[in-house]
Amino acid sequence: MNHNVYLYILVMAGVTYLIRLLPLTLIRKEIKNTYIRSFLYYVPYVTLSVMTFPAILYATDSVWSGAVALAAAVFFAYRGKSLFQVSLAACTVVFLLELVI
Repeated sequence: MNHNVYLYILVMAGVTYLIRLLPLTLIRKEIKNTYIRSFLYYVPYVTLSVMTFPAILYATDSVWSGAVALAAAVFFAYRGKSLFQVSLAACTVVFLLELVI
């Protein structure tokens, strides 16, 4: 069984290395296509959002308190409040809802 674990790790390392190596070796020129450039521009933001969104909802005892806190945070962020005020509002909403629920 230990040999299978080493094989899995080796394959995973190879795939990870190839994913990072192939774009560097195959694409030498600057990308001029506006569609591809805009796609590559938004990839980090989408990746961060996809990792963060479920954590926001499931970090509390109730999914509903997480969802309401997310809505409150979006509201305060849209109003131009600072990051501290946004996080304080979201934490306050979660605290109050967890007391009620």
